Amino acid sequence: MSWWISSTALPTHAFVTSAEIIDMSTPTPAVAVDQSLLYPSPYKEFWQAFSKNKGAVAGLLFMILIVFCALFAPWVAPHDPSEQYRDFLLTPPVWLEGGQWQFILGTDELGRDLLSRLIQGSRLSLLIGLASVVMSLIPGILLGLLAGFFPRVLGPSVMRLMDIMLALPSLLLAVAIVAILGPGLINTVIAIAIVSLPSYVRLTRAAVMGELNRDYVTAARLAGATLPRLMFITVLPNCMAPLIVQATLSFSSAILDAAALGFLGLGVQPPTPEWGTMLASARDYIERAWWVVSLPGLTILLSVLAINLMGDGLRDALDPKLKNAA
Repeated sequence: MSWWISSTALPTHAFVTSAEIIDMSTPTPAVAVDQSLLYPSPYKEFWQAFSKNKGAVAGLLFMILIVFCALFAPWVAPHDPSEQYRDFLLTPPVWLEGGQWQFILGTDELGRDLLSRLIQGSRLSLLIGLASVVMSLIPGILLGLLAGFFPRVLGPSVMRLMDIMLALPSLLLAVAIVAILGPGLINTVIAIAIVSLPSYVRLTRAAVMGELNRDYVTAARLAGATLPRLMFITVLPNCMAPLIVQATLSFSSAILDAAALGFLGLGVQPPTPEWGTMLASARDYIERAWWVVSLPGLTILLSVLAINLMGDGLRDALDPKLKNAA
């Protein structure tokens, strides 16, 4: 039997030409992939998670409108909020019988334009909310860090003080503080800040206690990091997500507390336009001029609801567990 095998017996694909060998040896160029698709920026990732919550987006849009009105109140308001039109006392809104286009939302018992007073009142409400959150957030973080880093020395005394403050109803404590300090804008901010302090202290301490045993904190200690660096640079940035959510929710609580104090006559004093004060001055006219009470109350309701919806969206976007679950 012959050992020679005819080439015709082999399949045609068994032979490889020199051109194909050259093509196989040449590396195939890699397809360029947009790194932003694989690794989106933190801001883009945050917005994608936040925008999935339609209620949070609606709350954000409403708060943008309120902030715009507050910033540009002198130009947005159609009238001076303190100017009295004696010929138009308790004028109904424009969509009711007897309404005037000059006063879209009507006037109060002294003939002052309600829309202008609501717009001007948004400045005070946002100012009280922002100032009280800042005045409670900064001391709350400091006390929470001290209680977390010194659990045996400072922790028990700080937490027992916070427990005593939490044992009292927040509004009752705010009323007591304002009654001692006296009514007014600054004292209202101080009272609301003191009432909001325990939540930040407890939240910061819990977050710090959860971070102290992690590897990156141990590595920073072994590297010789000082205590202030450990507290404010290493640990605190990793505790900010729940604090941001709490600050947003406390903002709405501050607006409610300020309105409650104003309604009780312990907050901002008339004739300064503030939503709670407007409710208090108009409660005697609720039966024959419902808009004088309903419109400020509706403004408070929508503002607090919008901020709470934003807080839910922030929690969903900043909490890794909720983000992964979604």
